[in-house]
Amino acid sequence: MKSIKRVGILTGGGDCPGLNAVIRSIAKPAMTYFGATVVGIEDGFEGLVEGRMRELTPKDIGGIIGVGGTILGTSTKGNPFQFPVDTPKGIEIFDYSENAIRNYKDWGLDVLIAIGGDGTMHIVDRFTNMGLNFIGVPKTIDNDLAATDVTFGYYSAVGVATDAIDRLHSTASAHHRVMVVEVMGRYAGWIALGAGLAGGADSILIPEIPFKWEKIYEHVLRRGKQGDRFSIVCVAEGAKPAEGGLVVKETDKKRTDPIRLGGIGDLVARNVSDATGLETRVTVLGHLQRGGSPTAYDRILATKFGAKALELAWENKFGYMVSLRGTEVTAVAVKEAILTLRTVPLNAQEIIAARAVGTCFGD
Repeated sequence: MKSIKRVGILTGGGDCPGLNAVIRSIAKPAMTYFGATVVGIEDGFEGLVEGRMRELTPKDIGGIIGVGGTILGTSTKGNPFQFPVDTPKGIEIFDYSENAIRNYKDWGLDVLIAIGGDGTMHIVDRFTNMGLNFIGVPKTIDNDLAATDVTFGYYSAVGVATDAIDRLHSTASAHHRVMVVEVMGRYAGWIALGAGLAGGADSILIPEIPFKWEKIYEHVLRRGKQGDRFSIVCVAEGAKPAEGGLVVKETDKKRTDPIRLGGIGDLVARNVSDATGLETRVTVLGHLQRGGSPTAYDRILATKFGAKALELAWENKFGYMVSLRGTEVTAVAVKEAILTLRTVPLNAQEIIAARAVGTCFGD
């Protein structure tokens, strides 16, 4: 096996709680036990393309396990194969992968550990196919990466959303209102399902179950007749009516995925109010779900993921992504992890449990 002397780390895509815990669990043992130099690449793949990095020291990684965000910075707009550039003609997209490869080699990296979600893992797979030594660590609050049971960051985001629903219960009850809570998740409903179940939401709307407006109206009106003079509706940003499409807030050519979802919460609140006459309010949690300290679970999972990634590097097992299967942290080929998005199956135990306590999914 080739000796690993220079380890690169980058964090790609959206930020989430637990990123610094992973960085720490890679860098600390690499420096302490293997005498390796650890290179932190700034702002994800943007830094890899533009040549921005710094060598990490023990001081850099001290006390960061519970800190949110990422000490390295990140970006959703740095795909080396589709790199956005401002030109006199406007934003144009170029393949700058050769720049990334040149910097990788100029920095003398023996391995680059990329921490990110679906987009990051697709980039890891492409560079692996081009002969570079990459290892992936799955990160996303959306929990939508296949080949792992859960990604770190998810339970932290669910905790924030659950706390918000708990707080909205009291004001909804006091004013006899319908409270609509819009949460993140993109094309998967894991956050809405988890927070809605934990927070006791009366209705949960997720992308995997297109909803009918009449079912939502009937549910909130029925609750009123039963003496429950308020309702909580937890809606995923990717939820959509059975007759209609995704609600898109804007598009941004610079992003790897140019579609930015948002607005379904406002639409649900407006339609419920118009159809039922009930006073309705909407709360969009947005980036609150990404910020703050990771939960204890996510700190532990992130630390285990980072340690496993370093183990793979020392075993020269490149082109793999660390993965949680049951209670065991293992590894799978990155190709397997990006075959499909991990969406909520219709027979998920969370859905069965929510239906059992009377939760409406609008179907």
